[in-house]
Amino acid sequence: MTAVDPRRNPYSPGAGRPPAALVGRDAEMTEWAIRLDRIEGGLSIQPLALYGLRGVGKTVLLTSMAKEAESRDWVVAQIEAGTDKSLRATLGEALYGPLSDLLRPSAGRRLLRALKTALSFKASYDSSGAWSFGLDLQDAPGGGADSGSLETDLAKLVKDLSAAAAEAGVGLAILIDEAQDLSQEELVAVCATAHKASQEGWAFLLCIAGLPSLPKDVAEAKSYAERLFAFHPITALPTQSAGDALVVPATRAGVRWAAAAVAFTVDEARGYPYFLQQYGQEAWNNASGEVITILDAQVGIARGRTALDNGFFRARWDRATKAEQGYLRAMAEDGDGGSASGAVARRLHRKPASLGPARASLISKGLVYAPEHGRIAFTVPGMADFIARQPDPD
Repeated sequence: MTAVDPRRNPYSPGAGRPPAALVGRDAEMTEWAIRLDRIEGGLSIQPLALYGLRGVGKTVLLTSMAKEAESRDWVVAQIEAGTDKSLRATLGEALYGPLSDLLRPSAGRRLLRALKTALSFKASYDSSGAWSFGLDLQDAPGGGADSGSLETDLAKLVKDLSAAAAEAGVGLAILIDEAQDLSQEELVAVCATAHKASQEGWAFLLCIAGLPSLPKDVAEAKSYAERLFAFHPITALPTQSAGDALVVPATRAGVRWAAAAVAFTVDEARGYPYFLQQYGQEAWNNASGEVITILDAQVGIARGRTALDNGFFRARWDRATKAEQGYLRAMAEDGDGGSASGAVARRLHRKPASLGPARASLISKGLVYAPEHGRIAFTVPGMADFIARQPDPD
């Protein structure tokens, strides 16, 4: 087996797939650990909000945070918004396993209350299904998380589950990915619950992650939300960390990157973790010795770009209608830096108001976002270059 056998390729491009080496996110992981420590010590904290473009590693970071909490025996639910299920159903199902792990014959009053409340929350979205925790909860306190008001029910659930976790010396952590896809009602309920938890000192830690529009979305949901969360932009990796993302996994596998190959790949990937994984994978597979050369890197970039065009970019481009693709083409003339809505309209020889539906649809599909009033930008880096490579429509 050679040193560069593809079966030992350490790079793993893919949505949310953990890299062989998580680099450049030490500050965020340290802050998360501090929050866990503070809650375990009975102190209050701010919930976290992570935001950034697609491909910067938000989901990977969220998963690493969840694993850190799980390693401390916390009750942890990591979910994704915007699926075909409501927040109620997604969160409820995610909590069943962790709650089952808390079961013990000598369950205390707080745990019994939490389990009964969880059962009522389950009933609020699925009256036909039933959970069984194997305990007689008939005379237990709790319940009441089925009022029909998400804000009320979520607060009740989090309060009782946090109290049960605190009884075991830990806490409850809920991590929500793609939070920009929460409905208005859901986002309001999440913010209100986090606010109440902070005010009353519940053993609860919330982290939400989403596109760059997330701070604006949160602020519009609740007037105090911009002060409630600690907001952290997740951006492309700095040069040194981007190089480490390539070099560290290879070194562990006994393969070395030539310095020129690292520099070239980092520059082409512009520090975006997803691109680094894609280019690293292709460069590894092209190498024939124990050193990944500049030629391997060049071939890796070419093959990696084709793979990105056929998957990462194509999947998004094909979701747009012909009219929406025309809007995206007009945006692409400005590159990845964003466009003025008025400039896009002028290029299409249309009035800005007439393009409102197309713009709203593209935002809903997660292809673009509005960084500020009157501006629009791509949610994925490199989208403008991809569009420039597409043939002109007939």
